[in-house]
Amino acid sequence: MSDLRPIFLVNGILLATLGVLMMIPAFADLFYYNPDWVVFAASGLITVFVGVLMWATARGKSMRLTTRHGFLMTTTAWILLPAFGAVPFVWSEPGFAITDAYFEAVSGITTTGATVFTGLDTMPPGILTWRAVLQWIGGLGIIVMSIAVLPMLQVGGMQLFKAEAFDTPDKILPRASQIAASLVGIYVLFTALCALAYHMAGMRLFYAILHAMCTVATGGFSPHDASIGYYQSAEIEIVCIIFMLAGSLPFLLYVDSFRRGPGRLFKDAQVRTFLALVATFTILIWLERVEEGAEPVFTLRETMFNFVSVMTGTGFATTDFNTWGGFAMIAIFMAMCMGGCAGSTSCGIKTFRFMVLWEDIKQHLISIVSPHRIHVKRYNGRPLGDDVSAAVQTFFFLYVASILVLATLLGMVGLDPLTALSGAATAISNVGPGLGDEIGPAGNFAGLPGLAKWMLVGGMILGRLELFSVLVLFLPRFWRG
Repeated sequence: MSDLRPIFLVNGILLATLGVLMMIPAFADLFYYNPDWVVFAASGLITVFVGVLMWATARGKSMRLTTRHGFLMTTTAWILLPAFGAVPFVWSEPGFAITDAYFEAVSGITTTGATVFTGLDTMPPGILTWRAVLQWIGGLGIIVMSIAVLPMLQVGGMQLFKAEAFDTPDKILPRASQIAASLVGIYVLFTALCALAYHMAGMRLFYAILHAMCTVATGGFSPHDASIGYYQSAEIEIVCIIFMLAGSLPFLLYVDSFRRGPGRLFKDAQVRTFLALVATFTILIWLERVEEGAEPVFTLRETMFNFVSVMTGTGFATTDFNTWGGFAMIAIFMAMCMGGCAGSTSCGIKTFRFMVLWEDIKQHLISIVSPHRIHVKRYNGRPLGDDVSAAVQTFFFLYVASILVLATLLGMVGLDPLTALSGAATAISNVGPGLGDEIGPAGNFAGLPGLAKWMLVGGMILGRLELFSVLVLFLPRFWRG
């Protein structure tokens, strides 16, 4: 693969866009008379300059974008963008170390929500705004990647969701541009509605906008150390639950629902399965807590909020769920890995892969009981190919293996078993808080060793790009092609 111009071209455009967006926190600091607006303005200009330089260098005669370019482009983008996104964190007050700044930027743009920043309630508005902007653009990028890039690269069974408009070069306009415009429009609309709902529920407008950006992106960066628990408001928690769930459903179905009616959304088997799993686990955890003597009505809301937050990968918290008991901890750990729907801003393994795996298991059981019976595996009424089943099974194996390997490495640098295992799971699943006293919902990642933070950075990028997009780069054959 000698022609890297497409990589430079795409990354240049993305960097230039990131630089322009740095003017948003610059304006926030300027509005609140904070001198750090100069830092964001300078960082933005530098980022735009580098981006335009990369774009101008790559322009020229026609170029061909191959599958190899797709793998390399997605990985380099998620490494390069946080590098420039971390610059304002290093230069502005209070000033952060490079490790912490890059960790925070990666956590933001991958919508993980794990933070190493403390004292958020007194931080400058520009820093708080930039954290929210990183998550918001990261969420939008994830939607586009999961609809336009990963299905074409056939990553982990994502070929199930291949959109015809993105399938071949001659179809990419105007249908692809129309789909992209619709997705952006819905994403912006949800963010505006969420911000308005938060404001009406009692948040100040500035904080309502920041929380809305992180809620719809299922990111979880809050401008308060106590997260949503800072407000102790039932209305705010209900708004958050609604929009966390909205961000975890396939955005392409929203486009279809606007055209053909809202019933299209709930006819999708993945959506129904995801909502059923959320309801089932919430009720089971709630019943366990009530049996232990907790107050039923308050406990139901608290359980639903925190479980939905983990299941969707948002990572907001209102309480320390480490105290909920054994079954709740197992369910929450499972929810970290399960995640939301494909084509959403959510994270984790994704619901559709569990559905495919269940179809494989069911087919195998039927073949044991009735060897001569022909059972056709189906997803949403369509036959499932063996290539999808193989891809999903391989993804499951690599997912579990990645968590175990990362947990082992974290244990080798001094983390206790619970912190290491839940830290690995929450990083690769892009959830945010882990389990235990240090990185649980009542703590953060600030106290971890520097090497552990870099390991978790790798885990966040690996999980966000669905494993294969990164791991394929380590094959010698990839570079020889």
